[in-house]
Amino acid sequence: MEMTLIILIGAVAAVLANMNIAVFNDGLRPIVSEHVEGRMSRRDLAFTAFAMSFGLVIGFGIPFTLSASIILVHSILLGTDIIGLLTPKNKWGTPLAAVIGGAYGAGLLIGLEGFVKLFDYLPLNFLDAMGQVGTPVVVTFMAFPALAVAMQFSVKKGVITFIVSAFVRQLAVWLNASGILAISGTTVTLNQEGMALITGMIFLLAYAMKEKSEGSSVDLAAIFSDKVAKIRKNVVFFMIIGGLIAAATNLWIMAGDPISLNLLAEGKATDAGIAAAARALGFIPLIASTAIATGVYSPVGFTLIFVVGFFTPNVWIALIAGVVIIFLEVMLLSSIARFLDKYPGIRNSGENIRSAMTKLLEVALLIGGANAANAIAPGFGFFFIAGFYLLNEIAGRPIVRIAVGPIGAIAVGIIANILVAVGMMNIPQ
Repeated sequence: MEMTLIILIGAVAAVLANMNIAVFNDGLRPIVSEHVEGRMSRRDLAFTAFAMSFGLVIGFGIPFTLSASIILVHSILLGTDIIGLLTPKNKWGTPLAAVIGGAYGAGLLIGLEGFVKLFDYLPLNFLDAMGQVGTPVVVTFMAFPALAVAMQFSVKKGVITFIVSAFVRQLAVWLNASGILAISGTTVTLNQEGMALITGMIFLLAYAMKEKSEGSSVDLAAIFSDKVAKIRKNVVFFMIIGGLIAAATNLWIMAGDPISLNLLAEGKATDAGIAAAARALGFIPLIASTAIATGVYSPVGFTLIFVVGFFTPNVWIALIAGVVIIFLEVMLLSSIARFLDKYPGIRNSGENIRSAMTKLLEVALLIGGANAANAIAPGFGFFFIAGFYLLNEIAGRPIVRIAVGPIGAIAVGIIANILVAVGMMNIPQ
């Protein structure tokens, strides 16, 4: 079932990209629209898609996938963007995109399993140490609402949000330790990070809804009604891939972002669902507005299908729920756009939420990568990650900051194995 799901996801996503219906890379949607409207050739579109997505597949999607042994959706859907747009949009090119996309998905899953087995044959098995890459992410993620509040409203409000979130976290720790919370004699355990995250999001939404529109608002849905109609016409495609991705998430073989991926790797599916829900809130304004303006949707919709996958009890319910959720998203697209116009603070918060998450992940994954590298090669690991980060900055960041920690940890693992093999390093105890 796992292999079938991944093959189908790869095939359908590649077809959606090939037919200019949906692409995963947010930055590609306006460019695909340029091609659809005749202002860009298919060749230029293909090269642009490759340039924008290939580095993210290699430098972002694959490292996270390998570090957790769970497929980060970026590694498959950024790849299918490239596959779909590189193949011609004609009677033989579209089926070819489906075949290559399905094979790519299968290769990811097979390669992942083979890669994990390969570690047993290495002089130094550093797979367990790689798990430390995501450890800081799980704990620090609760701070992103406070950072978003500070970026959008004021540092003072951000500090207040952070202090209250931290207090709620420690209150949850105390309640868990004291065993005060109980239902019918059964002690209730609160997730401290989840409670802090919910608190921060309440502050963020409260501040955002206080911002009122100044002057007349622009009805995006009315202006781009033909684009909305195009998306609705293709709703069946979105329902299919939405159900498949929700099912794959339910089976714990796929996650939608590094935070929920690391939580899932620790077996914390509920916490992963909470993190995925918080992330989805930040993506709704971006995906809704770009979809309405371009007529090109995302194969994961508003990313709520990942939340469905985490919280549903079995794969079949996840499949059905994923189909329903993405259908409702498409049908409500115009209403969502009007709501965002009514509350510009919420619309604007989307960009701040994503920026806050990115900044937090850059710091957390750098720390996690340094810890993992140092566990693999004590002393040398910290030295390598520090030098790698600074040299990457000086070189103009050829590797995105968010990927420096994971890639650096993998590089240290490879170097350490070479040193052990030639007798220049002892295996850490």
